[in-house]
Amino acid sequence: MSEEIRWVQAATADDLWEGDLLDVEVDGESVMLVHLLDGGGIKAYQGMCPHQEILLADGKWDADKALLLCGGHNWEFDLTTGKGLNPTGCRLFEFPVTVEGDDILVGVPQDGQRHHNRFETP
Repeated sequence: MSEEIRWVQAATADDLWEGDLLDVEVDGESVMLVHLLDGGGIKAYQGMCPHQEILLADGKWDADKALLLCGGHNWEFDLTTGKGLNPTGCRLFEFPVTVEGDDILVGVPQDGQRHHNRFETP
């Protein structure tokens, strides 16, 4: 049985230029959109840090390296994969994304869950 996804317009191409981050709310979910450089496409991740739920889009973004440093406690994430680099072992929840014309659509699983990963330091 496949999981049902609801596609929601989150932004337009004019809202998210290549190399930019954008914080949006999609179906009550905090979502961070990122338009990666060099044809890397658009990704959608949970908008809050898995550590202490600080807004990730407010962090320090290095578009050339696709690295995001959370402004709360300097947790670092590779936004090509959502993988945590510092500390290791954590990962951002990734939403499916599609682009139709100028519309950026984010797929929200309709499973009744809140879609974000949490990670506690040992």
